[in-house]
Amino acid sequence: MTVSPNSVPALELSGLEKSFGPMKIIRGIDLDIPSGERHAVIGPNGAGKSTLFHLISGHYRPSGGTVKLHGDDITGLQPELIARRGLSRSFQVTNIFPQLSVWENVRCATLWAMGYKYSFWRNVESLTDARERTEQILTEINMLDRWNMPAGVLAYAEQRALEIGLAIASNADTILLDEPMAGMSHGETEHMVGLIRQVSENRTLLMIEHDMSVVFDLADRISVLVYGEVIASDTPERIKANPAVQQAYLGTEVV
Repeated sequence: MTVSPNSVPALELSGLEKSFGPMKIIRGIDLDIPSGERHAVIGPNGAGKSTLFHLISGHYRPSGGTVKLHGDDITGLQPELIARRGLSRSFQVTNIFPQLSVWENVRCATLWAMGYKYSFWRNVESLTDARERTEQILTEINMLDRWNMPAGVLAYAEQRALEIGLAIASNADTILLDEPMAGMSHGETEHMVGLIRQVSENRTLLMIEHDMSVVFDLADRISVLVYGEVIASDTPERIKANPAVQQAYLGTEVV
């Protein structure tokens, strides 16, 4: 990854805070993520990782601080407005339309991204540009041969791949993935790593992941979140060697 030192970060978090009553979950996070970077957030359970994603994507309103996307302040905007500005995310629980086919799932996201609104009298089958874009995305996520299958009968790993397809169908240039490898076998994980590497080309990726082999394989930089604070943000090699990180999360067995 090559990043211009003068370029505006894809994501810029400044003094970001979130409290629920007297409990402070996110405690003043400052973090810049350059455009085109693959960035992983790791930390023990309860560190605030998913809360951080909720703040960035608009599902939670910050108690303090700001979130900027490509230099534009998106703090407190609704999730759909943030999505229209080029940020898309997945969740820990797969978020698809199980009764629709794989094709219909992706086409729904494609239609919205291309500006087509709901209409009784429009035949979506006649929309050549939407059809071509849907086929392109299914090819990109290696699911064109599953196009006519109901999404709900796909294998778990395929459903997660479809969810990534929905994210890129929105024309997002910044993608947030929340534990994309959770519940996968070793073989499924290897396939997903390859898919994520492929679809994140020319995009910015922010990922929460517990599988350290995946994190060290994919990430350009890693931020370690502990009790709502970033205690380190650096390259994988330096994170591995950081004594504070080893004590807080990775353990002495990581060398």
